[in-house]
Amino acid sequence: MSARILSFLGFFKSRLSRQIALWVFASILVIEGIILVPSYFRRENELLSQLEQLSRVTVDSLEFLLAQDISDRTLFQEEVKNITKDSQVVLGVSIYQPNGELIYTLGEPPEIGLDQLKIARIVHKHYFEIKRYDIAWTERHFGGDYILIVRHDASAVQPELYAFIGRIAVLVIIISAFVTSVTMFFLGVTVIAPILRLRDDLLAAGDALSKDREKPDFYSLSVKRDDELGELMVAFNQMFHRVYQEIAQRKQAEEILRAEQEKSERLLLNILPAMIADRLKQGQINIADGFAEVTVLFADIVGFTEISSRTSPEELVKLLNKIFSAFDCLSEKYGLEKIKTIGDNYMVAGGLPLPCTNHAESIAEMALEMQQEIMKFRDECGKPLNIRIGINTGPVVAGVIGTKKFIYDLWGDAVNTASRMESQGLPGKIQVSSSTYKLLCDKYLLEKRGKINVKGKGSMTTYLLKGRKL
Repeated sequence: MSARILSFLGFFKSRLSRQIALWVFASILVIEGIILVPSYFRRENELLSQLEQLSRVTVDSLEFLLAQDISDRTLFQEEVKNITKDSQVVLGVSIYQPNGELIYTLGEPPEIGLDQLKIARIVHKHYFEIKRYDIAWTERHFGGDYILIVRHDASAVQPELYAFIGRIAVLVIIISAFVTSVTMFFLGVTVIAPILRLRDDLLAAGDALSKDREKPDFYSLSVKRDDELGELMVAFNQMFHRVYQEIAQRKQAEEILRAEQEKSERLLLNILPAMIADRLKQGQINIADGFAEVTVLFADIVGFTEISSRTSPEELVKLLNKIFSAFDCLSEKYGLEKIKTIGDNYMVAGGLPLPCTNHAESIAEMALEMQQEIMKFRDECGKPLNIRIGINTGPVVAGVIGTKKFIYDLWGDAVNTASRMESQGLPGKIQVSSSTYKLLCDKYLLEKRGKINVKGKGSMTTYLLKGRKL
């Protein structure tokens, strides 16, 4: 029983329940109030009628006295006193002639004026503030001889009316509370509780959709109703199922799109430096930057043509991929930028796209390790592998060319000189120009090769990089 009471009281926790209860209670109070108003006046008339009944003997005696038409004024007054002295409710009497002349007044004078008696035969006036009740009988009532006005003591009427109103008000409140409680009980069971459970389903649905959780076990799925609330629950479940499926499909599509974007991003970063790729994604079309000092390295696999003639294409590509992949790791290790590969030729630069001061040293370190990597591959595959490396330092222009198969490339005399350092170098050696020599001579062992005739440049003094100074 207590559990049912607590469950019933729990309905009032919701704002909707409180509003319904308030409106039901207020509506019943208004209806009862409308009924109470005529009841109040009817009760008032009953109490005044009872008051008139108490004074009826006195009034009838006065009427009989007035009908005798006593000419002796003193005798008339004595008779009036004798008639009214034993009455418990008559407080005063006023007697007028039809012309308005006051014949006699006794006790507390009534307040009904003669001008109020021109139409009605009998006039009733109740004065709440002074607890009095006056009744006037006109000359038409007495046959045209006298006007009689009697004042009654109505002090008992008002308390009785208040008591009556109090009883009715208590009854109204009890009825209102009972009807409201019964209404709320049935509304709570049939409407409020399902709405609250449906609200919980909505919150659970929102939580599941926002946090990508499994589909909740909804209350609305277990309820079958043949009314509008049942239709609402069915519509809610259909909506959630549709939204849940669409979100799942959208997330799947987003995952696929994200994977493709990551793949495209990786491909783009394999082709271009990250800074240049960002500029392209921001909408820049013509990208060209000048660099005052960059060190460029060219490397060529010596005897690769002869090796290719004795090796299958698959094995050749596999070997070249291993070698250049190792070189790529070295470029990442020293923070250098791989520019491109052409056949068995590998090009890398230091000092771009982000300028730095140790570009020549980083290139020198990579060149020395490239020699070591070639020696490892030669021992592993048993083929006469060797490498020729050329290095030069100078100003270059770097940018992106092409619209479909675009590439980040370098231009300038420093690039051409680096290419000549490689092509006119010695197998297994690292040949550097005098500009690179000036940047490396303090930390590295360099051997002067002498003057060589460089195509397009004439005679140039070059050096061979041997290793680091101890």
